[in-house]
Amino acid sequence: MECQQHLFSLPPERHYLNGAYMSPQLKSVEAAGIAGLLRKNNPANFSAQDFFDQPEILRTLFAQLVHAAGPEEIALIPSASYGMAIVAKNLPARRGQNIVMAEQQFPSHVYPWMALCQEKGLSLKTAPMPQSSVARGRTWNQLLLDAIDDNTCMVALPQVHWSTGTRFDLAALSAKAHAVGALLVVDGTQSVGALPMDVRALGIDALVCAGYKWLMSPYGTGYAWLGPSFIAGQPLEENWINRANSEDFSRLVEYQPAYQAGARRFDVGERSNFIQVPMCIAALQQILDWGPANIQEYCHTLLAGFPEKWEQHGFLLDEPSHRASHLFGVSLPNHIALAILQERLQAAGISISVRGAFLRVSPNVYNNATDMEALTEVLTSFN
Repeated sequence: MECQQHLFSLPPERHYLNGAYMSPQLKSVEAAGIAGLLRKNNPANFSAQDFFDQPEILRTLFAQLVHAAGPEEIALIPSASYGMAIVAKNLPARRGQNIVMAEQQFPSHVYPWMALCQEKGLSLKTAPMPQSSVARGRTWNQLLLDAIDDNTCMVALPQVHWSTGTRFDLAALSAKAHAVGALLVVDGTQSVGALPMDVRALGIDALVCAGYKWLMSPYGTGYAWLGPSFIAGQPLEENWINRANSEDFSRLVEYQPAYQAGARRFDVGERSNFIQVPMCIAALQQILDWGPANIQEYCHTLLAGFPEKWEQHGFLLDEPSHRASHLFGVSLPNHIALAILQERLQAAGISISVRGAFLRVSPNVYNNATDMEALTEVLTSFN
């Protein structure tokens, strides 16, 4: 796979290594958004069927991306927190059980469980983040496996940790969770789109993703895949479009007790956004055309030889087998003043994030060797 920078409008003088913060916009996504915006100039252009057709296309594309059985398993949501709230509302749990998670997960994948614990008398078991960069991933995965016990009702994890880039062994964790009657709920916000995802092969029970990072979609968009344990649950809101027969506008006041089939019951109200949905479709079509496995391989090839240079100057990474190539955390040497590092990065035109004790590097197919060389020049400038 070759660099795809020509499909974006990134300024050539900048080195954008911050896809985990927010993706740049594809030109095709921009064009779809403009077309959607202009379309509303004349509302007569919209038919009743337009409220349903495009969301179904989008649902089908995401189902393909995560290897779901079909579009009926996909809900269209506005954020990861919305999807986690669906899970929290429908999680089968009893007082005294626990929820297992990793330390320092993103807040949207923590606050729902904190509230649920208070509501239902559950407890949180947090596997601590290993302090050493050496074998962090191996150690952390083992700590998570050890934390699962007969009282666990859910394991709540990302596929890739948002600051360290640690890859969690979802298949192993799912097997252990299911063995004790627990469910595995995954936040795919920092992985789906750049890393292969197969919800069935990995034994996931629910997957939630925000769309504006690796799915290259607008802010305020997202997706949820709901497995058998959740798909017949109670939605967060009672809107008109998630009810049976809502396609027939002439009969909307013939109020229906039944919902639309499958996960459609969980769709956010006004899900048929005539600007954002076409943009999301364009984004997912491009990602599927590239293929997440190819994206990951591109990022892996892009990194070749650079981590070794950084480590010579005290900037450490976890072992390759337990980190992602599209998002990874670089531990900073103790003698490095963070403010000085940030100044040098900014002066070099490098867009990157610092998350906790890590410099978070997150490249994608729009990056090239020049971007990695610019970062390396800054990191190796410290003695």
